Amino acid sequence: MPMATAKGQRLTDMLELEVHDLEIQVLTGIYSEETHLPQPLRISVTAGLDCAAHFAPETPLGASKNYLDLKRAATEFPAGLHFTLIEAVADHIIAQVLAGDARVQWVRVKIVKLAIAEAGESIGMTLVRHRMPG
Repeated sequence: MPMATAKGQRLTDMLELEVHDLEIQVLTGIYSEETHLPQPLRISVTAGLDCAAHFAPETPLGASKNYLDLKRAATEFPAGLHFTLIEAVADHIIAQVLAGDARVQWVRVKIVKLAIAEAGESIGMTLVRHRMPG
């Protein structure tokens, strides 16, 4: 919701909620050595929400979103579900976050495959999905 400053400027706020660096085991992979054992992934989720024009000290939780919703989306998967690609893991997480709250305008999921790093580098991908207006 836009608000005006003392000088008449119109401002809008967007809240970014973040849950970063969750290390979890996920059934993912395309090679035979990957398909029967979970792989360690580091997952970060950021969601952009439309928000109140101002957060006062007494603003209730309903004006924001519970961070645990993002954490659950990134850590709770149907039992036995195998994702061929980590991109599909990110897609699943994004779908869960978007489905839970119409105020969420976009979601970014970054996934790092921990098992393939050789010298501490981060190898992975980021998927961003925006809700279309209208």
